[in-house]
Amino acid sequence: MKKALLVSNSEQSAVSLSELLRNENYTQISVSNTAKSARKLVERDEFDLICINAPLQEETGIELSEHFAKTTRSCVVIIVPQKNADEVNDLLTEHGVLVIAKPIHKHLFHHYLQFTECFKMRMFRVTEENEKLRHMVEDMKVINRAKLLLISCLNMSETQAHRYLEKQAMDLRMSKLQIAKQVIKTYEN
Repeated sequence: MKKALLVSNSEQSAVSLSELLRNENYTQISVSNTAKSARKLVERDEFDLICINAPLQEETGIELSEHFAKTTRSCVVIIVPQKNADEVNDLLTEHGVLVIAKPIHKHLFHHYLQFTECFKMRMFRVTEENEKLRHMVEDMKVINRAKLLLISCLNMSETQAHRYLEKQAMDLRMSKLQIAKQVIKTYEN
């Protein structure tokens, strides 16, 4: 189930864009006609895609798209008049916002949204990998703290401390992290 937020000042454009989004399998489409109400919706819910039809009533939509690109994991697309497309693209590309020029062609819109899906999947994989690496670093900190305690409390060398943690983990059929936590609990106070 794909969710989209459509921000559009024009009701007629909102209807047309909603239809295009439905054709792209977005089953839940929330529509907002102001930047303020869009921000409130995003605070309460998570969207796969945020599509801004610029300009908005109280702002250009550039600031809003930049804000969503920085604060959400949603794909952010801004639709702007053809005459402004290059300028807006220069401003927003570095923030990861896809700029689409009006008038919108169905076929190109389909490809733009496929591109955002590909980009989102790649970012998801990078985020997953980043999370794994963060956990590994945290685990290494705990293991190194346990080694330091073994070195300082039991006068082991670093090699001996490392070997002790590995042997205990193997003998007790536990992870090295679990053994390290036990060492910390025993010797740290």
